[in-house]
Amino acid sequence: MKPFYCLILFVIVLFSCKNENKSKENTVAPVAEIQYKSFGKSIIPDDAIAAKSMAEHYKTMALGDSINTKIIAKVDEVCQAKGCWMKVNLGNDEQVMVKFKDYGFFMPKNIAGEEVIINGKAFVEEVSVDEQRHFAEDAGASPDEIAAIIEPKKTLSLLADGVLLIEK
Repeated sequence: MKPFYCLILFVIVLFSCKNENKSKENTVAPVAEIQYKSFGKSIIPDDAIAAKSMAEHYKTMALGDSINTKIIAKVDEVCQAKGCWMKVNLGNDEQVMVKFKDYGFFMPKNIAGEEVIINGKAFVEEVSVDEQRHFAEDAGASPDEIAAIIEPKKTLSLLADGVLLIEK
């Protein structure tokens, strides 16, 4: 009977010393990777700055100054004729007029309120009365609103070579 107890004791010790590598269930749900729809030149979302940071850069810029940038901003308006320009919000009651390099691409007309990442050249320009009226017409302004445009205006602008739109 003694050998039987020794055998039982040996088996218990053997199994208690066994090093099991059971993987624990991951209780944290994996983070879904953000998917983007790309327009224009292929860009990556890395290194984009917030619109509020870009607003600070614009404050230091004079007429004719320009810098290369990549920003994240919310779309306020899009050209309803072709999607050939958009206005994005800087977060301080200011907008940036975004045009697309060489009219090489257009944006969907229904993305107002969506977040985009824009790569391109930011600058400050003076927009003529004729060009302001053209943009107002594209945006669907009334004839009275268009006629009320009577003087050139300093505008924060961005010439985009690539845009990423977050897919939903």
